[in-house]
Amino acid sequence: MADSAETDWVSRFADEVISEAERRASGKTIVCASGLSPSGPIHLGNLREVMTPHLVADEIRRRGLDCVHLLSWDDYDRFRRVPAGIDPSWAEHIGKPLTSVPAPPGSPYANWAEHFKAPLTTALAELGVEYHAISQTEQYTSGVYREQILTAVRERARIDAVLSRYRLKQADGAERAADDYFPYKPYCDLCERDLTTVTNYDDETTELAYTCECGFGETVRLAEHDRGKLVWKVDWPMRWAYEGVIFEPSGVDHHSPGSAWIVGGQLVGEVFGGQQPIGPMYAFVGITGMAKMSSSKGGVPIPAEALEIMEAPLLRWLFARRKPAQSFKIAFDQEIQRLYDEWDSLGRKVEAGQAQPAELAAYNRAVTTAAGPLPATPHPVAYRTLASVVDITTGHAEQTLRILRDLDGVETLGEVSPRLERAERWVELHLPADQRTRVRESPDQELLDSLGRAEREGLRLLADGLDDWTLEGLTALVYGVPKIQAGLPADAKPTPELKTAQRAFFTLLYRLLVGSDTGPRLPTLLMAVGADRVRKLVGV
Repeated sequence: MADSAETDWVSRFADEVISEAERRASGKTIVCASGLSPSGPIHLGNLREVMTPHLVADEIRRRGLDCVHLLSWDDYDRFRRVPAGIDPSWAEHIGKPLTSVPAPPGSPYANWAEHFKAPLTTALAELGVEYHAISQTEQYTSGVYREQILTAVRERARIDAVLSRYRLKQADGAERAADDYFPYKPYCDLCERDLTTVTNYDDETTELAYTCECGFGETVRLAEHDRGKLVWKVDWPMRWAYEGVIFEPSGVDHHSPGSAWIVGGQLVGEVFGGQQPIGPMYAFVGITGMAKMSSSKGGVPIPAEALEIMEAPLLRWLFARRKPAQSFKIAFDQEIQRLYDEWDSLGRKVEAGQAQPAELAAYNRAVTTAAGPLPATPHPVAYRTLASVVDITTGHAEQTLRILRDLDGVETLGEVSPRLERAERWVELHLPADQRTRVRESPDQELLDSLGRAEREGLRLLADGLDDWTLEGLTALVYGVPKIQAGLPADAKPTPELKTAQRAFFTLLYRLLVGSDTGPRLPTLLMAVGADRVRKLVGV
């Protein structure tokens, strides 16, 4: 892949990461990292946090180097708010670690964090994402970070000085006392919430006194205390140093002045003796027809829902083909059909050896990982065709197979799986009710009786031509009838007048077959309805 590094963003970052690992001369496994908070549904926008380092780590592994992708679950973060759709009584848990909050009603999982981790874990397995998961609850409560916590508290004045470079002055202009700042937040031993205030700390003994809004208070030895965590702007750089992270991307919100990325870049070296990772900023991922995604507001698609309607390689490709700084949208509406057409077209270019280096690199990253190929549909019939057939047959397996056999020589439905199941799910979940196709049971006699001589002649020509029962034959037929009626040869170039006549003929057929002015592509529709039934419905 290195030969396409000039145009392939993944190869370029892999080159940088390998060079940085050599510069650090650690001789250790190269570490790429992601971090996710299971505070609510982990939506498709969050997937970029995982896919960006995955693609880079995977490229490094393809080159035969030892590389790990760490996925830190920030499950020791505080529960901040109750997402839409959840029992409001869960507000009593605000301030507790996510792993101490009960899972939503009816969930089989042990706690809130595990409930929201589970769908993404399943989706990442389907996407071929190989990673090493780290629970921050386990890290903190087992004492793994104890020395790092003591270091941060000992260096709190230095940390405060860095933060002060970005902090706005208090409204009254007064200077804040340096000893007001404390980088560690205890969770209350009684109510489990972080509504605590550190009231005293002894650097010699590490004795820490705190009080909680619930009325509880105690004194503990921080050298032995494992029920609290570093504040985020200190926690993140601490982990960079502890894990030796060389590559970790982050969203736009982390790159403003005073943000965790900017501040962390200074704290990682000044306090923890580490180095900031290579960290590209990634742009927003949207959904066609939806506003910006927000986990707290609910109702946003998660990766598992995208994988219900599209195959894993397609979803991987959307992330692989765009540089992290480029925003893009994922289609849940009719646009998915155009997206699949583009994907299939790329597949044909690759097969013909006509793909550009960057296109080829993105395609290969979509269909394979360093561990091997992802499952693929053996006979990839166009997604829009599958969706139309499923819509017309309402998913009837025998009818679906009959049509696909006539359309594209499909012998078994297994040949068009898993794409067929994805198209079925899309029709079920995302095709609007007013766009569903319902073939008429009987002729529209009133409409037939109102037709003029030319329209009747067109329908007769259609009925007479139904013997060529192939997709190409039916396509030529529906476009050709208006040409014949205009006295034009079959290969006549379209003129504005001919296009108008063709549109009128198509509309008439749709109204007679499905009682609507539009519908699936006519050749597909004719094939689905069957020649005898078409002749009956058009009155011939």
